[in-house]
Amino acid sequence: MNITDVGHLTSDADEGEDKMELGASREGKSAWDTAEFYTEAFFRDFDGLNCIRPHVVCEATKHIPEMIELVGKLEKNGCVYRISDGIYFDTSRFAGYSALAGQSHIDGIRSGARVEFSEEKKNATDFALWKFSPKDKKRQMEWDSPWGKGFPGWHIECSAMSMKYLGETFDIHCGGVDHIAIHHTNEIAQAEAATGKPFVKYWLHNEFLVMPDGGKMAKSSGGFLTLEAVREKGYDPLAYRYLCLGAHYRTQLEFSWESMDFAAKSLSTLRENIWNLTDSVVSGKMTAVSDPFRQRFVEAVEDDLNMPQALAVLWEALRNQSLKPEEKLGFAEYADRVLGFSLVSPRKIQALPDELMALVKERELARKNKDFKKSDELRKLLSDKGVIIKDTPQGTQWTKAGPDTSV
Repeated sequence: MNITDVGHLTSDADEGEDKMELGASREGKSAWDTAEFYTEAFFRDFDGLNCIRPHVVCEATKHIPEMIELVGKLEKNGCVYRISDGIYFDTSRFAGYSALAGQSHIDGIRSGARVEFSEEKKNATDFALWKFSPKDKKRQMEWDSPWGKGFPGWHIECSAMSMKYLGETFDIHCGGVDHIAIHHTNEIAQAEAATGKPFVKYWLHNEFLVMPDGGKMAKSSGGFLTLEAVREKGYDPLAYRYLCLGAHYRTQLEFSWESMDFAAKSLSTLRENIWNLTDSVVSGKMTAVSDPFRQRFVEAVEDDLNMPQALAVLWEALRNQSLKPEEKLGFAEYADRVLGFSLVSPRKIQALPDELMALVKERELARKNKDFKKSDELRKLLSDKGVIIKDTPQGTQWTKAGPDTSV
């Protein structure tokens, strides 16, 4: 995974300010501190969603030599030219430029639909490989190069770093659908023009999370959801993960707090199912996962990451009356290696306010005294207050209904 801590300008047309330096100016920090702050914030939420960190996290600012080397290869191959603000890639030198986005989209760019045309550029689709530092001020992030002091273009960073760690041709490249037309198209052009080899075998482009008004989630529009906001409303971050896995990555997902309620309750019910199975088997014993559920789960995941279907297979297995509890538990453990909900883990006792805890203890005493009428009345009273009671061989257990179902 790469960290774009330099070079991403505020415009697709290789114009405007560097986003990192602009953010540093806005927040009164250095560009380096700004990059570190947002990187740490990103990975804090990344961990909170049970995502496994990449083995390699590469920062653009630490790979400038690799970028300069790649631009040098393109220059040697006759694919670049110089204008007043930088070194540019000549897209007319790459025959397959429209392969990813489609020719009609590229024609739209050439007519000015997406990228403002610079009179110095040979083609509207040409893009910066190396940008020169302004002559009237010193940038916080700039480096010497054979073409002059400056900084790398956004696109060259991703190609240089991915090829350094994955090779000149690698299997899978991910990203948002908004990167197809320009960023990923440019990555392909510069990488293949430099090496003469196919760059990526499979592209996985995820659709947008959209807000209730139909707009995509973006800071620029003000409709930006953070995981902290999810936590502040009392939701387990993994309920948001459940929400996301309920939609295919290539379809738009509309966010609402109502949908979060549904996801939170579904995850809570799923956990209750697993804990009930754990209570019913000896010492948490699990057996090997049996077909056909394992096979169907794998088929769903291998079918272009069809996670909604994979999740449905898990629910179907848990409801199947012919499977033994230890078989269901074994399958849940297997499926959760992919789903990442931390399902097969000890039940954690949730803290309750003193008032509710007193009712729980009062009900326990009523059951001990075999006053089952009072016990049932107290169960209903607790349920009305959002506390679900369950009696198990290990004692009374409870969960909170509603958003605050984190355990």
